[in-house]
Amino acid sequence: MVHERVMEKLAILADAAKYDVSCSSSQSNRKNKNKGLGDASANGICHSYTEDGRCVSLLKILLTNHCIFDCAYCVSRKSNDIKRAAFTVQEVVDLTIGFYRRNYIEGLFLSSGIFDNPDFTMERLVRIAKKLRLEENFNGYIHLKAIPGASDELLKEAGLYADRLSVNVEMPTEKSLKLLAPDKNHVDVIKPMEYLKNEIAGHKEEKKLNYKAPLFAPAGQSTQMVIGATQENDLEILGMANYFYEKMSMKRVYYSGYVPISYDHRLPAIGTPVPMIRENRLYQADWLIRFYGFNVNEIVGFDQPNLDLDIDPKLGWALRNMDQFPVDINTADLELIKRIPGIGFLSAKKIVAARKFKKLQPQDLQKLGIAYNRSKYFLAFASPFHLQKDLTSIQIKSQILNLQNSKYKNNFSNQLALF
Repeated sequence: MVHERVMEKLAILADAAKYDVSCSSSQSNRKNKNKGLGDASANGICHSYTEDGRCVSLLKILLTNHCIFDCAYCVSRKSNDIKRAAFTVQEVVDLTIGFYRRNYIEGLFLSSGIFDNPDFTMERLVRIAKKLRLEENFNGYIHLKAIPGASDELLKEAGLYADRLSVNVEMPTEKSLKLLAPDKNHVDVIKPMEYLKNEIAGHKEEKKLNYKAPLFAPAGQSTQMVIGATQENDLEILGMANYFYEKMSMKRVYYSGYVPISYDHRLPAIGTPVPMIRENRLYQADWLIRFYGFNVNEIVGFDQPNLDLDIDPKLGWALRNMDQFPVDINTADLELIKRIPGIGFLSAKKIVAARKFKKLQPQDLQKLGIAYNRSKYFLAFASPFHLQKDLTSIQIKSQILNLQNSKYKNNFSNQLALF
C-alpha cells in the first residue's frame, strides 16, 4: 500500500515537473569518494526523453505541487483544479537511491511548489540533498531549485550539497511577471542570483588556496524564462538572457515555450502553443552569444526584433551582412571563420590548424566535416566557386531553403521505405 501511494505521487509530481526545462546535468566534476554511490563527471550523465521530446537526464520531480501562489502560466497554481500531492523528505531520498540502484537514473533534479513560505520549502529541499550526500553517501548529480525569497543561510547550505542551483526568472520582464504572477516580486528573483554568483566565485577562490575547501554549486546556476505567454519579442528575451550571462555569471538560460493549460484572459488562447521552432531559434541565438562572440544587437535589433523562423540566426546575420563576405579561410582570423554559416566552433579550429600545412580547397573542407553546401556562398575560392558571390542574399536564402526542404523530403521518403 505504501509503495502504491508513493508511485501515485511520483506519477503526479513527475508530470508536473516536465514544464521545468532547466535541468542540464553537465559541467560538474564531483568525484565518487569513500566507496559511495555514483558520480557527476564533467561529460554529464545518461539522458532520457519525455513524451514531448524534451531531454531529461535525472529523476525530475517536484517535492510538491501544492502552492501558495496563483501564477497564471503555471499548472500548479493554487486556483487550478488538479490532483495535489507531496513527497516526504525520506520518500524522495528513497526514490533517488532506489532508481539509481536500478540504473534508471544518475542524479536528481528537484523543484517544488511553495508550501507555506519560501524558507519552509527550501529547508526541505536542502534536507533531501543533505541526506543523500551525508547519510546515503550519494555522489551523483543533484540540481536543486533555489526558491526565491528563501534566506541566504539556506541558499548557502544548498550550494554545499547541490551541483547546480537554479532560480527561475519565469517571465522575461518585470512587467510580465506582475501581470501573470502579481504575488511575486522581481527583486526576490534577482537577489538570490546575486548571492549565489558571489558565493560561487568566493568558493572558487578559496579552492585555489585550499584544495580541501568544500565544493559550492560546482556546476553553477541556471534560470528559465517562459516565452510566448506574453508579448515580449526576441530582442527583449535575448537582452535579458545576456544580462544574466554578463552580470550573474549564469551557466545557462533556458527557454520554455508556453503551453496553454487552462483559460485565462491574460494568456494566449487554448490550442495556440508556442511553436517549438521558436524555442530552437532562441537556443541557437543563445549559443552564438555564448560561444561565437556575437552581440545581441547583431542577431536581433529594433528594426528586426524577432528571429527569422525559416533560417538559423547565424545564416540570418550573414545574409544581412554580405559586405563581410566572401571570406578567405586561408587568411581570415578564427573569430571571422566562426561566423561563416555551416562552420561550427570546433570546425573553425580545425580549419585554422589544417591551413598551417597546406592551402585549403573546397574538398579539404568537406573532409573536415564542414557543411559545404551552406558555407560555399560565403567563401572565397578560385573558379568555378567565385560565381557564388554574384548571388543576392535573397537568392542565397532561397537556395539554402530549397536544399533543406529537399533533404527533409529525402529523409522522409527513406523512412517510409523502411515500412
